[in-house]
Amino acid sequence: MAGNLMKPLTGLAKHASAAASLQAVTTRSVSLTAANIPMARYGGRHTVTMMPGDGIGPEMMSYVKEVYKHAGAPVDFETVTLDPSTDNYDDLYNAIASVKRNGCGIKGNIETKMNRPDIKSRNVEMRNELDLFVNLIHCKSQPGIKTRHEDIDIVVMRQNTEGEYAMLEHESVDGVVESLKIITEASTERLCRHAFEWARANGRKKVTLVHKANIMKITDGLFMQVAKRVSADYPELEHNNMIIDNCCMQLVSNPWQFDVMILTNLYGTIVTNLICGLIGGPGVISGANIGPRYAVFEPGTRNTGTSLVGMNKANPCAMLNASADLLNHLKLDYHADLVRDAVFKTVNVDKVHTEDLGGQATSIDVVQNVLNHIKQATK
Repeated sequence: MAGNLMKPLTGLAKHASAAASLQAVTTRSVSLTAANIPMARYGGRHTVTMMPGDGIGPEMMSYVKEVYKHAGAPVDFETVTLDPSTDNYDDLYNAIASVKRNGCGIKGNIETKMNRPDIKSRNVEMRNELDLFVNLIHCKSQPGIKTRHEDIDIVVMRQNTEGEYAMLEHESVDGVVESLKIITEASTERLCRHAFEWARANGRKKVTLVHKANIMKITDGLFMQVAKRVSADYPELEHNNMIIDNCCMQLVSNPWQFDVMILTNLYGTIVTNLICGLIGGPGVISGANIGPRYAVFEPGTRNTGTSLVGMNKANPCAMLNASADLLNHLKLDYHADLVRDAVFKTVNVDKVHTEDLGGQATSIDVVQNVLNHIKQATK
């Protein structure tokens, strides 16, 4: 899966909705599109933006560096620290500039203060500024993790730059607060077409759109209409739609009916956490934020894990899997396979599990086991 994250974007280029998102950059007499500017490489090595984030993020990033070192991955990190407690956004602008310069990044979750309405979410602002229009999460059961349901294999395509996360709220009169949900036809078509292209390219059979059009008749109604129109271009793929509340119940009772799912921003984060909970929790699955030009990789559930800081208990597998996705994105497939296989064997063969998976292993135990597999594979 990870090696094909960007593949459908090639097919999107012929569609006006995607082409409109590629801004031209003119340098003297040479005109480049944002999609064909090469990513930063120096001396044959890739430079990647690393944003540790809050909570356990810095600890997880130290493990990523150690794993890359032992895997021999030709990657150097440009570390950018973000401070979500201030309304000075210089740190955010520096992070965005760094990702634009390097082409991709890896990040921990950045905590947003809930009691400061004057401070915007740096996570959301970054996704908007970098046009990371889709959050792709491959939620697949791990054979070494005992759960109520087995053999789940669902790909979530979450809208990343619109919907309920527009951050457009205001108090119209005292005691009356309004929040705007933004849905546009062009962005919805781009998301849906990406999902169908990905499903076609990866041998999937069914695409389900999740909505609440029975209540939000105009916004989710448009979301549903566009998906239905796009689906006509992919007759070999089954397409259906499902109301979000029924979807949550169906995921718990019969998750095997789902294959690829398209969701708005809010529904996507709820469903992603639900599915990850079904297959092992927040410490296993990685996620990718993808746009026409840039990509940022992170754990699938975007959990800060603040209560686990410094305790050597946090599960590092989600971040290590995200780092493998990053290596695939850089076309370093050999190194990506080294890391991913080592994590897979640690979790599913050796069953070195942290407390969240019902085991007794520490974070360092897991990482050391991963390193042992990498060393064995590179002898």
